[in-house]
Amino acid sequence: MIKDGDYVAIFNSIHRVMEAERLLKDKQLKILLIPAPRALAADCGLAIRYAEDIRSEVEGTLAEAGLLPRDLYRKTGDEFMKIGEEP
Repeated sequence: MIKDGDYVAIFNSIHRVMEAERLLKDKQLKILLIPAPRALAADCGLAIRYAEDIRSEVEGTLAEAGLLPRDLYRKTGDEFMKIGEEP
């Protein structure tokens, strides 16, 4: 379901993740609402997955709407690396 190099956005609430999904799909961006991976803590249990080639568009759209995710991860091999943290 989540390929190597994909990004996973975790939100604070079900309302925020659902609003983010609607906004991104309205812009016809190829995102997918998924169950949050077990390795990642998610209060609402859902996350948004998207590919690297649309990252700037997805994150720019969310920033403009004030819907930035609580945490952002990138799948690397078998692990999820948190964006913005040093390894």
